[in-house]
Amino acid sequence: MLNDPRSHGLWEKTAPLPPVTSSLAGAVSADVVVVGAGYTGLSSSLHLAEAGSKVVLLEAKEIGFGGAGRNVGLINAGMWVMPDDLPGVLGPVYGERLLDLLGNAPRLVMELIDKHGIACELERNGTLHVAVGASGLKEIEGRARQWAALGAPVTLLDAAGTAKRVGSNAYTGSLLDMRAGTLQPLAYARGLAHAAVKAGVCIHTSSPVIKTERNGNRWTVKTAKGEVTADWIIVATDAYSTGPWEEVRNEQVHLPYFNLATRQLSDNLRGSILAGREGVWDTKGILSSYRMDQAGRLVFGSVGALRNTGLGIHTAWAKRSLKKLFPQLGDVEFECEWYGKIGMTDNALPRFHRFAPNVVGFSGYNGRGIAPGTVFGHTLARLILGQTTEADLPLPLTTPSEPSFRAVKEVWYEAGAQVAHFADARF
Repeated sequence: MLNDPRSHGLWEKTAPLPPVTSSLAGAVSADVVVVGAGYTGLSSSLHLAEAGSKVVLLEAKEIGFGGAGRNVGLINAGMWVMPDDLPGVLGPVYGERLLDLLGNAPRLVMELIDKHGIACELERNGTLHVAVGASGLKEIEGRARQWAALGAPVTLLDAAGTAKRVGSNAYTGSLLDMRAGTLQPLAYARGLAHAAVKAGVCIHTSSPVIKTERNGNRWTVKTAKGEVTADWIIVATDAYSTGPWEEVRNEQVHLPYFNLATRQLSDNLRGSILAGREGVWDTKGILSSYRMDQAGRLVFGSVGALRNTGLGIHTAWAKRSLKKLFPQLGDVEFECEWYGKIGMTDNALPRFHRFAPNVVGFSGYNGRGIAPGTVFGHTLARLILGQTTEADLPLPLTTPSEPSFRAVKEVWYEAGAQVAHFADARF
C-alpha cells in the first residue's frame, strides 16, 4: 500500500488477496453507509448484511489500511485500565458492561474466523503479559487477581514458568490469558471483507468521504465521484480519520508503533522461543511486544516510528534487545519493517459518539483494536437493527474533544522513544 514497504510490511507480504473493489461512481441508495474498512466497519457491515440490511462501505484507501493492517496481531481481552478501576472511571453500570463485553470479545473474533473460514493464522494458545522487575510483577499480580475474581481463565506464572513458555530468563513472571491469542491482522481484515461481500455488502475503496448532507430523514454521503443515500451512517475511521469526522482523530494522541520481522527461524530456534506461539507484551513504560508468525518469523515491536533518525535507532535497539532476550538467536537480520499509529484517549478507554441523528461510531481503541473493533462493530449493527438501545450500550455518549497539548505530546512520544531506545541497554 502507498508503494511503501514500511506501511504494512510482513502482513501485506503474507496476507491473502482482498476482494476486488472499485471506487464509488454515481449515486446509490442503501439502508446503512459505513465509513472505514477496518475491524469496526467490516464487522458492522457483515452483521448488518447478514440480518438483511443493504450496506455500502466506503474506504478512503484500501481494506485494512489503518491500524487493522499494521498492528501486532494480539487478540487481547479487556483494555489497559485495570478491571477493578473500570467502574470507578465509567460508573458501575457502564464499567460492568464494558468489562463483560471486552472480556469476552476474543471469543467473537474466533467464532467469526471459524464461521467464515478466514485464513489468518489464528493461534488460540493465549497471550503472556510478562513482568519486568518487581514493579512489573506487582502489576500483573493485581491484574491476575482482579480477572480471576471475575471468572476469567487467567494464570499467574512465576519466573521459571514464564521462562519455559517464552524461552528467556528476562522476566520475573507473567500473566497467561487463555481467552486471547494471535492472528495475522491484515489477513483477518481481508477475510472479514470477503465474508461481508458474500453477505451482500458493496465495498468501495479509494473513496474518501468529502461531505455529508441531511435530506429529510436520510443522509447523503458524498465522495469525489459518487454519493450514497442511506438512513444511517456508521463512522468507523478511528485514529486515521480525515474529512467530515476528523474530530475523531483529533480527540486521540497518536503514539507511533513499529514492528520488525526476522527471517524464518530454524526448527531448533522455533522450538526454544515461544514454542506455544503465545503473543507477548511487557510491563515497561515504553513497552515491547513479540509473537511468532505461522512461517516461524519472530515479529518484534515497540513504540517509535521508522522514519528519519528513528529508522536506524529503533532497528539497532531491536537487534540488541532480541540478542539479550534470546542469546540463541545470535545476530539478527530483519526481513520486513513497518509502523503505524495507535490512537490514545486521555483515559485509555474507547468512546461512543452520536455525531448527528442516526450517525454513530465507536473509536479510541488504545492499541487494542482487534477484539474491541470486532465486538463494537457487532454492537453498532445491533443498535441499528433495533436489537439493543443506546441506553443499553457498554459506553456512555460522549462529545469528541481535543486533549490538551495533543500535537506537542505526539512529537514528544516519537522523540522520546528514540532517546529511550538509543540509551536502553537493559531489560
